[in-house]
Amino acid sequence: MDLDYSQLTDLTAKVGGDMLITVAVFLITVVLFRVFKYFILQRLQRLAKKTGSDVDDLLVEMIRQIRWPFYVLLALYISLYFLKSESDYPVFALQALEYALLIIAAYYIIKAVQMSIDYGTRKVVLMKGDDLEEDVSLIKNISSVLKAVVWGVVIIIILDNLGYDINALIAGLGIGGIALALAAQNIAEDLFSSLSIHFDKPFVIGDFIILGSDMGTVKNIGIKSTRIQTLHGEELVVSNRELTSTRIHNYKKMEKRRVVFGFGVTYETPTDKLKRIPSIVKEVIESIDDIKLDRVHFKEFADFSLNFEVVYYVLSGDYNLYMDCQQAINLGIKNRLEGEGVDMAYPTQTIYLNK
Repeated sequence: MDLDYSQLTDLTAKVGGDMLITVAVFLITVVLFRVFKYFILQRLQRLAKKTGSDVDDLLVEMIRQIRWPFYVLLALYISLYFLKSESDYPVFALQALEYALLIIAAYYIIKAVQMSIDYGTRKVVLMKGDDLEEDVSLIKNISSVLKAVVWGVVIIIILDNLGYDINALIAGLGIGGIALALAAQNIAEDLFSSLSIHFDKPFVIGDFIILGSDMGTVKNIGIKSTRIQTLHGEELVVSNRELTSTRIHNYKKMEKRRVVFGFGVTYETPTDKLKRIPSIVKEVIESIDDIKLDRVHFKEFADFSLNFEVVYYVLSGDYNLYMDCQQAINLGIKNRLEGEGVDMAYPTQTIYLNK
């Protein structure tokens, strides 16, 4: 049915009025958001810094992470409601804006949850105190898993709001998950081995371990593998499954180190000086800190030397301390034997000729 001139004029005026209202609402909303972003939020941030709790600082920081595109889209979404009943285009625009706002809001929600997880992680780490070095890797791994779970849950919620059949999707994921689990059996074993390492603690970060023919310091315990800094300087990456299925020597757990070493003197050494050698070694060892003598004995008549055996304990598992003590003992024994006129033995042969 054709419209006469007066009806067309009234409709144009009404639509024009709605458009003006929509633009005005959009501009006012943007201004209000700007006032909130640059004045009220900054005021709240200053007040949060004065309080004894840091939870309010976290909340303010979450809000500060929201950027202007979200505010502009939200203002546009609110303003378009004033045109919703006039044509199908604004309704479509509202639906498109709803999807866009849903995705952006979900992103900021994920970001806020991740910030909360990081906040909780820092709190747990601070509560651990002296146990920080042992548990920080586990805390980081749990934090990473929680963040991945948050992403999965939010993505499912978004798909549900976008009209996808979540039940069919979850059922498909269940069947696919079984196939994936069978295909990723080794990865699953590494994951459970990682948990076993964290809770059983056969070694922790900072421990010096020997694994087969490799040795080094544990630098990181991850979800799938553990990284070891070897004595040569390179990084050795070992799967957690391998670490829990083999023997490991952990020298960090050593409270004291038993050391056995020997030395020999020549056969020309007089018996009275041989008798004095154990007391000489005892005096040398007792003059050095952090070690304790167990025994010194004239052990055997060897091919070219008279051999003594010494056993002592280093009162620490530190390898460098052990080497420092052994060096001091070696120098002390050599110095004292030289003073006594006793020669250290070395491989020799004596040939007797009959005329």
